[in-house]
Amino acid sequence: MQGPAVFIDADFDDQAQELRQFLKQLGAEISEEKSTKGIEDDLHKIIGVCDVCFKDNTHSPEEIDAVLNSIVSIIVSIPLERGENLILSFCDKMTKAKEPNLARVCLQSLWRLFTNLEVTSPLRYHVYYHLVQVAKQVNQVKEVFTGVEQLKAQFAQCPPSNEQMQKLYRLLHDVLKDTNSELASKVMIELLGTYTAENASYAREDAMKCIVTALADPNTFLLDPLLSLKPVRFLEGELIHDLLSVFVSEKLPSYLEFYKHHKEFVNSQGLNHEQNIKKMRLLSFMQLAESNSEMSFQQLQDELQIKEEEVEPFIIEVLKTKLVRARMDQRARKVHISSTMHRTFGRPQWQQLHDLLLSWKTNLTLVQENINNVAAAQVELAQRQ
Repeated sequence: MQGPAVFIDADFDDQAQELRQFLKQLGAEISEEKSTKGIEDDLHKIIGVCDVCFKDNTHSPEEIDAVLNSIVSIIVSIPLERGENLILSFCDKMTKAKEPNLARVCLQSLWRLFTNLEVTSPLRYHVYYHLVQVAKQVNQVKEVFTGVEQLKAQFAQCPPSNEQMQKLYRLLHDVLKDTNSELASKVMIELLGTYTAENASYAREDAMKCIVTALADPNTFLLDPLLSLKPVRFLEGELIHDLLSVFVSEKLPSYLEFYKHHKEFVNSQGLNHEQNIKKMRLLSFMQLAESNSEMSFQQLQDELQIKEEEVEPFIIEVLKTKLVRARMDQRARKVHISSTMHRTFGRPQWQQLHDLLLSWKTNLTLVQENINNVAAAQVELAQRQ
């Protein structure tokens, strides 16, 4: 076929016949004549050989896009109860394109299919799952997934089953872990949240991945919530849980001691020892800042096991994270702490927050009383005058 392959203006029967002819010219084993059994049988046969487009270099991505667009336009016209196998087969074919430009065309076709299916269709889940797979091939996952809330909104009208969401979360974690560790960690936490007390014991592998992802993420510092997840609780007594506990509430010496005795385990999890030390220094500093409004450079050298010339660069790195608000005094060789994020938020922190809010309430009451007294005095003065 010469020139762009455009079928969308024709009716479905004519589109199907043109598709047959085009695919046969590319070498597909398909008759040029339309099926006597109707458009669904036609479409079934067309989808079965449509991946021949990906093996031929004589047609541009735009032409292939027109072919796939025509197939999608017919698919969405098929009633839901009769279209499941067609959609699943088409999605599977879209994952076959290996050449990047063609894979992008497949991504566009799957997106058209996803957006044109009724929002109440359970088949949208299957299309989206394949969308993520193809998006990974062309490094465009961020185009189809921006966050967990966006994902839930996509399926608000027809939520997938718990098992389907677990499968999707695992896929998303796999495609995100090397490019966006922070988002991968959030996805894995969401995955663990789908388990109940009854089946949490089956989530051991997911729980371990969640912990490792969170520990490896240089931007994740609040690790305490992981300990409350049911699947993580089932790991109590295992080395991975002990390591998580170190990152949640211990200081650098505790991690170094753990690594000394379990070096092979830490390395086997894919964790980088030097990165772990860097993170533990930040966490240790945060813990020190909770109870010290002022620290000397020498104290930081001793607590964090760093050299004298490393203190100032370290403090600058801490301030970049915005976990701690502080000011350096180079002349006095001290750092003054204004505020810090808590590493853990348990009963003591809730009590501290309660006391702070109670103090604010008392102060506001006093301010209000003073304002009332001033107002009353002004009224009395005006009356006298």
